[in-house]
Amino acid sequence: MQINKILWPTDLSDLSAKALPYVLDLSMKYGAQVILVYVADDMRRYDHIYGDAGDHLKGLQAMERHRAQEEMDKLCDHKLDGCPAFAHHLVQGEPAREILRLIADEEADLVVMCTHSREAKEGESAFFGSVTEKVIKHSPAPVLVVNPLQAPA
Repeated sequence: MQINKILWPTDLSDLSAKALPYVLDLSMKYGAQVILVYVADDMRRYDHIYGDAGDHLKGLQAMERHRAQEEMDKLCDHKLDGCPAFAHHLVQGEPAREILRLIADEEADLVVMCTHSREAKEGESAFFGSVTEKVIKHSPAPVLVVNPLQAPA
């Protein structure tokens, strides 16, 4: 099996960063390009809850995108310099849908992501987060899932 492109979706949390050693090792082994993906939540979907909060939500959205871009730049500069090649995408929308779209658009050979990016709350599944579960169920490419609570530091 040849792996040319590895898609790494991350929400830039400490838990999701636990997939990085796997991404780097696989990238080095196969000489694969790493495609880093962050999906900014589309806050316009909350407009109906808060009434006409459009301008405020646009401001929050812009702040989130700016913060995410800074974090992605740092990650690329400091952690991905050993990769043969990497690219990054900052997109906006529903995370699972956008990740699945990018898997197809980028023709990714493998997806590497964590089981979840935060500790499960009471009553929630502790095995997979909702985004990971949707990606696993619908991905056209194999998905390597890393348990961040048991991954090496």
